[in-house]
Amino acid sequence: MREELIGMGILLVFIGMILIFTGMLSGVIRGGEGKAEVRGGGVVLIGPFPIVFGSDAQSVKTVLLLTIVLILVVYFLFYRGLVK
Repeated sequence: MREELIGMGILLVFIGMILIFTGMLSGVIRGGEGKAEVRGGGVVLIGPFPIVFGSDAQSVKTVLLLTIVLILVVYFLFYRGLVK
């Protein structure tokens, strides 16, 4: 089971790199025309307490939702005995 998780982690890193490269390439192909709107957010987990921040309300809501999903995934993987 542990080898499968390591393989999935490496696969996710490569998929992320491909997505970043594709996004950069699409900006180059379009010639960088127009103005880009950049939004973002993040979360810092200190124990069970999340500190959520973002550039706008929609980013904060999205990051908060992803944090809840991540906490549930960790709960089911580690505390329900799916990962030993």
